[in-house]
Amino acid sequence: MENQWSPSSWQSHEALQQPNWPDEAQIHSTLETLAGYPPLVFAGESRDLRTQLARVANGEALLLQAGDCAESFDAFNAVSIRERLKIILQMAAVLTYSAGVPVVKVGRIAGQFAKPRSSDTELVDGVEVPSFRGHIVNDPGPTLQARVPDPQRLIAAYHQSAATLNLLRAFTKGGFADLHRVHAWTQEFVAQSPEGGRYEQMANDIDRALRFMAACGLTTETIPSLHEVDFFTSHEALILGYEQALTRQDSITAEWYDCSAHMVWIGERTRDLDGAHIEFFRGIKNPVGCKIGPTTTPAEVLGICETLNPERIPGRLTLISRMGAENVEQSLTPLVEAVTNDGHCVVWSCDPMHGNTFTSATGRKTRHFDAILAELRAYFAVHRGCGTWPGGVHVELTSDDVTECLGGGEKLSDEELELRYETICDPRLNGRQSLDLAFEVAEMLGEWSLPNS
Repeated sequence: MENQWSPSSWQSHEALQQPNWPDEAQIHSTLETLAGYPPLVFAGESRDLRTQLARVANGEALLLQAGDCAESFDAFNAVSIRERLKIILQMAAVLTYSAGVPVVKVGRIAGQFAKPRSSDTELVDGVEVPSFRGHIVNDPGPTLQARVPDPQRLIAAYHQSAATLNLLRAFTKGGFADLHRVHAWTQEFVAQSPEGGRYEQMANDIDRALRFMAACGLTTETIPSLHEVDFFTSHEALILGYEQALTRQDSITAEWYDCSAHMVWIGERTRDLDGAHIEFFRGIKNPVGCKIGPTTTPAEVLGICETLNPERIPGRLTLISRMGAENVEQSLTPLVEAVTNDGHCVVWSCDPMHGNTFTSATGRKTRHFDAILAELRAYFAVHRGCGTWPGGVHVELTSDDVTECLGGGEKLSDEELELRYETICDPRLNGRQSLDLAFEVAEMLGEWSLPNS
């Protein structure tokens, strides 16, 4: 890999998972327009996130990265954004209390529009059409015309991301994220949850802690951090033309940042060391992530670390494990050992969703809550055995009362998937399942201790 980097140097490498744009002149013009738009986020915000992630890498904080599998143009509204944020804040509050460390909150939001596909085409009612690649590329409608990649969707994605970011900033700094408000929401959940009895003790403990703090004069009026939170955005940086168009040179440091999000990641399908995605990522200074699956070798993961974080800056690189519950111990252990033994300082995170996807008896793509928990437990066990900090969790969720993942406190059955199966791509945890997951992870963290600690 050549050392000379520029925002466009990825173009000399093989770029997987890119749309087949039908009109080169139109896509070129669209990307030029995007390049003239203001940045969606600022370099200083990305540096702040990197600083917070450095604490995660050092075992002093926890990462919660969560949000939709793929954002939709059709379901875009203020209520949806608010409720997704609400779930993430509730999960973070539970995890903060149980881990005894700060939780870095990163949403899969304000840019998570593109999805990789296993094939360029798919059969719909016996007709071969281009695969749906997310609303940033084409429409999910089952017709040839709907599936044609449309560059104007890149512009629409930019504007929706900008509007989403504005609302998120207003909510997180304007009192919506007040810790007492968030805890009140969680108490409501505990009271209504079928698993509420299990969680009641922890909820009561949090309540006592808040009352003790108030008695000591530590209120939202005296401690602003109890009234507002830092919240960052992230997405899989799949469409490289879009990412290049939003890459800017910081006026303070002269470094290049992808200003489409605070953090971006590379997916399992595009992490080839000689590929275009790795080439693009190695030059931007955002905190970055890389998904690693069960086929990843120690040599590959060390190559990723050396290429994306040669200076070994804490908080720069997050390795997101997505192994499948049955593969974690065998596949993840040698990777953790290799990275640790080679002296790399990374954030480890677990995506327990993607490796546990299957097709149900009713033909729906789904995931079982029990398998998700099993992968998390195995992930924690590997890090306990290796003497490393488990870092964080990375999940796909929605606040909506969907029926897309089996199990959970409500014991959702295969037959019930059809009730409210609304995802445009992958199955997501609903609001109740998301909070169930947070309490389950809280219990794992409550038992956590490093060897010899």
